[in-house]
Amino acid sequence: MSRRPAPSEHPAPGGAAVVGDRVLTVPNLISFVRLVGVPLFLYLFLVVKADVAAVVVLAVGGTSDWVDGWIARRLHQVSRLGELLDPLADRLYILATLLAFTAREVVPWQFTAALLARELLLLGSLGVLRRYGYGPPPVHYVGKTATFLLLAAFPILLLASAAESVATAAGAIGWGLAWWGLVLYWVAGAMYVVQASRLVRAMRARRAGAAA
Repeated sequence: MSRRPAPSEHPAPGGAAVVGDRVLTVPNLISFVRLVGVPLFLYLFLVVKADVAAVVVLAVGGTSDWVDGWIARRLHQVSRLGELLDPLADRLYILATLLAFTAREVVPWQFTAALLARELLLLGSLGVLRRYGYGPPPVHYVGKTATFLLLAAFPILLLASAAESVATAAGAIGWGLAWWGLVLYWVAGAMYVVQASRLVRAMRARRAGAAA
């Protein structure tokens, strides 16, 4: 969320990740592949009704959430594009899966509405931040944990819907992960809103001081 110019891409002293401007990197390629998986999942799940293949695509796309970030830090390839692509892929997977699951009644619409309401809240906060010259807030570990839980829950819930032999166990595990993910998703959203409000208040105070 910094307003300062982008630093160089070389690692900082002490091993801290430094954001660069490269586009063609290994983690960005992984993020692009994850993005391609979103329409592929929707096609398999809603058009051809190939639930097993859809489970595989969803599981790979969801569980690989941490891979691009880990590789970016490992290879010192953290980039501004990657910082945008990674959460974008996460949100697209969550939103696409929710809408598809709701359409086929895998999850109730109330659950979908609760997650969409959080996205609308965050979208409003981002709009306010942009008015004051700030970009999206950095991803918090609570938000990453919530995303991981949701992306892990979705293929298990789909498995519970598609395979009667494991429906009871898979449903219990899937819904346990899903509800915890929903709670943490809202906790992370509240943290982002608080962070955004502090930045806005600080900016208003600076502007008021400059005008005085």
